[in-house]
Amino acid sequence: MVNKVYVTYNQVHKLCQDSADQILNDFTPNLMIAIGGGGYVPARILRSFLKRPGSANIPIQAIGLSLYENLGKDGPVEEPGTKVTRTQWLDLSSLEMANLIGKNILIVDEVDDTRTTLEYAVKELQKDVETAKQKLGREGEKTKFSIFVLHNKDKPKKGHLPEDMHSENRYLAAHTVGDVWICYPWEATDIDEHDRLALSQPT
Repeated sequence: MVNKVYVTYNQVHKLCQDSADQILNDFTPNLMIAIGGGGYVPARILRSFLKRPGSANIPIQAIGLSLYENLGKDGPVEEPGTKVTRTQWLDLSSLEMANLIGKNILIVDEVDDTRTTLEYAVKELQKDVETAKQKLGREGEKTKFSIFVLHNKDKPKKGHLPEDMHSENRYLAAHTVGDVWICYPWEATDIDEHDRLALSQPT
């Protein structure tokens, strides 16, 4: 039986709030890239806490990556797939890629499960930025990627992140959990039932 943990919008809000100061101090992001669909809501909440008086909101761009697949047996339980599929990406022919050059970019997702999706996102974004730098003659400008997730699952990872991302502490998980199935509120079809189940969980 799958061990499910139900997370409420309030809990997501507070995880973002509690992480904001560390993100500002350690990552100093000036652009966020949300991985859809789970990274959209945390990125938007986080933006409110990252804004400082007199400064503009940090822009959010979006990419869509799919790794999970529905088992189709016992309800809406999914398990990690083996291949990352792009469902949405930045427009390489527009100013979007040029805007990434020389920036501190925070990649936001809801959960670090097998790390396969995060590995793919970092590698592909780094590759596209390098291509844009060469094309525009801006090789001297450094782009730094950092990662924020709401939850990291404490389990062996299939994907790997760059060594300097770990050594420079450019990875932050707001909360580490066991290898459980996390049910986020934006996945619920009945939010009242979802919150009821969340409240009934052991603390």
